[in-house]
Amino acid sequence: MNPEGIFLNGRDVKIEVYGADVICASCVNAPSSKDTYEWLEAAITRKYPDHSFTIDYIDIEQPVGDEERAAIAEQVRNDEFFYPLVRIGDEIVGEGYIRLKPVFAELEKRGFIPSN
Repeated sequence: MNPEGIFLNGRDVKIEVYGADVICASCVNAPSSKDTYEWLEAAITRKYPDHSFTIDYIDIEQPVGDEERAAIAEQVRNDEFFYPLVRIGDEIVGEGYIRLKPVFAELEKRGFIPSN
């Protein structure tokens, strides 16, 4: 980390949001997967403006080229997980109704420091 508090680990933190256009039947009154993706991106950018990350939306109903992502999308389709599902690196930090606290906790474990 440099004196300005910017995390310099040589790589972006990768965040993945898995979902579908249809809202999860078990997630009554929850936002859609795409709404969750957009909300997370805005919340993370606002809380950690000096940190680099990428956030990808993976539609579980569409073909997925990456083997690992395809396997997770398949698990979601098979009801092993609720969607939207949020993964940071290899950690699943939320599924169904997403809360910011576990997402922020995982980011801070990875060196993110909130802005004042």
